[in-house]
Amino acid sequence: MTIETDKDLTALREVGRIVAITLHEMMRRTEPGMTTAELDQVGRQMLEQHGARSAPMLTYGFPGHTCISVNEVAAHGIPGDQVLAPGDVVNIDVSAEKDGYFADTGGTFVVPPGNALKNRLIHSTRLALAEACKYARAGRPLNGIGATIEKVAKKRRFRVIENLCGHGVGGALHEEPEGICGYYNPRDRRVLQEGQVIAIEPFLSTRARLVREEDDGWTLSAPRGNLSAQFEHSLVITRGKPIILTAA
Repeated sequence: MTIETDKDLTALREVGRIVAITLHEMMRRTEPGMTTAELDQVGRQMLEQHGARSAPMLTYGFPGHTCISVNEVAAHGIPGDQVLAPGDVVNIDVSAEKDGYFADTGGTFVVPPGNALKNRLIHSTRLALAEACKYARAGRPLNGIGATIEKVAKKRRFRVIENLCGHGVGGALHEEPEGICGYYNPRDRRVLQEGQVIAIEPFLSTRARLVREEDDGWTLSAPRGNLSAQFEHSLVITRGKPIILTAA
């Protein structure tokens, strides 16, 4: 989507605000002993309270209001009877639609207590997102987003999950430009455009470079023992600093 009117920006800011506060409330309410289904219900209540609908449920029939991925699961984890335990690395991805506009966000945290590796992984992934957002300006090569993420990952001694990417957002959950990689792709000649709405979501990993789809058709997992983290913002490209729609 490309912003065309003030109404577009106002509506995107609103749905961005909703997914951001939903994510932070879910993170705040997480505690050992609760199931991922119970945590998902917190997300459902927040979205409904603000007049928004779950985008993955609306768009794809996903069997949950949010995606909750734990430990070796990197993305699209289905909420269910899994009980969260101390030390679990939890990623929550919240995307929603309101009045025909979409926004997407995500964050990763550890159910206390953490440890040095988990904390460093999460901090590094958050930093990768921040650096990528700083880079994202109209006229710059789109593949510079991936180069920026990859640079942070290498410096922090982590890997990028290469088959999980950012994407366009705004008029739909996933739209052009698709395939905003988390690594430098020299064959990608696209250029960021003013007013373009995109979601940047680096996935950093302790070991794996790829994830595979489980038999349920949704869950994307790395080999057991791998840990990954994801942070995501939806933003509007400008000639200067981008407009972060999902900043809390």
